[in-house]
This record gives sequence, C-alpha cells and structure tokens, in this order.
Amino acid sequence: MNSSTTGPSTPTALSTIRLGVAGVGSLGFHHARIARDLPGTTMAGFHEPRPDRAAEVAGELGIPSFDSLDALLDEVDALVVATPTSTHEAVAMAALNRGIHVFVEKPIARDLAEADRIVAAAGRTGALVQVGHVERFNDALIAAAPYLDEPLFIESHRLAPFSERGTDVAVVLDLMIHDVDLVASLVGRPILDIQATGIPVLTPSIDIANARIAFEGGAVANLTASRVSMERMRKLRIFQRSGYMSLNLADGTGEFLRLKKDLLAQAGVGKGTGSFELPPDGILGIVERIPLSTEREEPLRRELSSFVNSIAGGHLPPVTAEDGRDALATALAIQERIMTHVSDTRSA
Repeated sequence: MNSSTTGPSTPTALSTIRLGVAGVGSLGFHHARIARDLPGTTMAGFHEPRPDRAAEVAGELGIPSFDSLDALLDEVDALVVATPTSTHEAVAMAALNRGIHVFVEKPIARDLAEADRIVAAAGRTGALVQVGHVERFNDALIAAAPYLDEPLFIESHRLAPFSERGTDVAVVLDLMIHDVDLVASLVGRPILDIQATGIPVLTPSIDIANARIAFEGGAVANLTASRVSMERMRKLRIFQRSGYMSLNLADGTGEFLRLKKDLLAQAGVGKGTGSFELPPDGILGIVERIPLSTEREEPLRRELSSFVNSIAGGHLPPVTAEDGRDALATALAIQERIMTHVSDTRSA
C-alpha cells in the first residue's frame, strides 16, 4: 500500500513558488491563510466561485481573488485544490495539463478512475501531486516516529458531532480515510483482508463505520469513525513488540510505554516465551513511560511546507498521488464491505 517511492520523473526545482488556492471554504481558507506567509512562496491569490465568500476572504486575508480558475492558473506554479471532492479531478487536471504542481485535499478523487487519471497526468507532465493526508504531519506522529518499530496492532477512534461539511461523501471517505492512510504508512505492507460494518444515521450515506484491516506479516488495524457522536475524539493506539503508544491526535500529544531497558535483555521478555514475575510495585516497576513531544507546529503548515520543499528541491512529496490513490482504494473497499455486510444481515 505504501508507494511513496514511485511516481513521476524528478521535477524541475524552483526557488520561489507562486502558489494559488482553488476553493476557500472552511479548509481552503486555512490553506490560503498559511500560504500567504509561507517561506519560499509568493501567494498569487485564490479562486472561489461564490462571490460573497470570495469577497469576504479577500478582505480578511488581503490576497487577490480571481474570477476564474484559468485566470488563477495563468499566475501560479503550484495550486492547492480545496474544492468539493466531486470537482477534484477537473480542477487538478486543469492545473496538471499546464505542468502546474498540485496539492489536492483528501480524498484524491471520487473514484479510482478519476484518481488514476490524476496519477497518469502527473506522470505525463512531470508535475508533482501531493495529497492532503494531514494527520501524517500531526505533532504526535512526528514525535512517535523514532519509536515506531513494526506495529502489530493499531486501533483508531475518529469521532465527531454532526456537521453538514463533508456529507457529500460517506464517513469512510470523509473521516476514516485519514486513519486508512495512517495505518497503511505505519505498517508499510500489502493488505490481505478487509472486514467492515456501518450504518447511516442522519444522512443517506454511512455515518458510523468500523473496519478491520489485516496486512501481510500479521499486523491488524481496527478503525472506527463516526460523524454523529456526542463528543470529538481522534486517538491512535499502536501496539508493537517493543511497547505500546497512545497518541492523542486532537492535541498532538502522546506517550510510549515500554519495558525498562534492563528487562528487555532478559530471555523470553516480549517474545512470548519463558515466564516473568512482577516486582512488588507491579507493572509500574517494569514499565518506562516516555512522553512523546516535538516542536509544536500547525500540522497544515507543516504539510504545505513539505509540498513547497518538494517543489523547491525537485523531489517527490511525502504523500504522493499514488499514496492518495491507495488510500482511496482501501476506503472504497471498506465501503463495499459495509454494503455487503448490510445486505447479508438483511437477507439472513
């Protein structure tokens, strides 16, 4: 599933990137806000088809608004696509066909045919495509990276109260796809099996979903996503032979619990063999608790910086079009399993 080593030929490096944003809704606004002050860039402006919203954002951020996408594309080297998912392909292709680098929000497209056309266009033109899987740039994930060592079980919970934003797609493509991409990048092995279930609650699409993903090598991920919950939660738990990580993606914090180093050397510990007696103070006597922290930075800023740095350095971005296509393929497979499961239960 992890295809970050594949992609188009090495692009031509640029020293200063003229950056534009297509779509300044709730997320696109923050892309424009960050791009305005991002080192190595000049903010060319944005295109927003809603005149009132365009005027509002132009006034608040003090950046130019273009009446058409073509007019904006005339002035940029790279484009952020933050429009509704249904328009991702059309907007991305308009830029790629001009050789303009593209950052496209997740999911990369509505379906695999659209995603494949984006991937092909990037390969044909040599333009970079980065997909907006922002959780890879979360403070907690950055801090956890030095301790990651072949995760065997990953559990995620991504819960949110209902909002009209994102309801043009099922919760799997709206929310769960974040964790689909995360677990694929963390495990780094092909998927063997997917099981899933879910139900619609407030929309015609699936609003609550659970998926179990089995990977080659034995790793398993259990993902839960809901957009009709009473409270917000974005947590990731990672179990591996060296210990256990608990990551709070909402505030970018976490901790790593592992056996103390002198115990790791003892025969049988952590290998499922032999026996071990707890000390008088119990589990706390053998476990080392390591707070996970890193230099705080807005994940979206870190993500856009990686895009700009890839263009400036002429190398592939950390989340390629192929990565985005793989995440979409898995998410669509989860949706298919959900519909099959619902059909099976109704016919039972």
